Amino acid sequence: TVRGQENVKDVTGGYVVVANHSSHLDTPLIMGGLPRKLVRYLAAGAAADYFFDIWWRRGLTALFFNAFPVQRTAGGIRSVNAKALLERGIPLLVFPEGTRSKNGNFGQFKPGAAALASSCDVPCIPVALVGVHIAHPRGTNWPRRGRLPVGVIIGEPMRALPGENPVDFTVRIKAEITRLRDANTADILGQSKGAQK
Repeated sequence: TVRGQENVKDVTGGYVVVANHSSHLDTPLIMGGLPRKLVRYLAAGAAADYFFDIWWRRGLTALFFNAFPVQRTAGGIRSVNAKALLERGIPLLVFPEGTRSKNGNFGQFKPGAAALASSCDVPCIPVALVGVHIAHPRGTNWPRRGRLPVGVIIGEPMRALPGENPVDFTVRIKAEITRLRDANTADILGQSKGAQK
């Protein structure tokens, strides 16, 4: 299920998609859920220590997801390429948790994506992924069999407020992604909100 495409119909140029992260399905689902005109040049941040460590995985990741390496650090994004890409108008997809959730709960959002968007004066597009940790749990090689329900919920673009620091902007982004997830989980998964943990 994809919801909220109308929220980004007027977006042009560079932007940062910020989403929760729980599965290797996240990137292809987001790329398939956003309007085609927005994902044509979308570059996905991928963990350098995993996706760029072996030549064949590096090649496949770059080919299929237009990925760039992100060094996972306490501060968030450390990639000399990310800012240069945004400044050239190339949009980015970043998972600020830095790693996949084990159970669907949100981890700590690092402020790198918010800092990057603020420094380049581009919007962040919040995206909530629903049920993906159930369809392809962390630690499994393949998605589960069947057509399990998943959702991609696209929020309205957000910008840093005047004088807002990246940490506070990150708190607002996480709150919006949480709101999008909570408002859509029961309907998409066909169960009570309390079951989505």
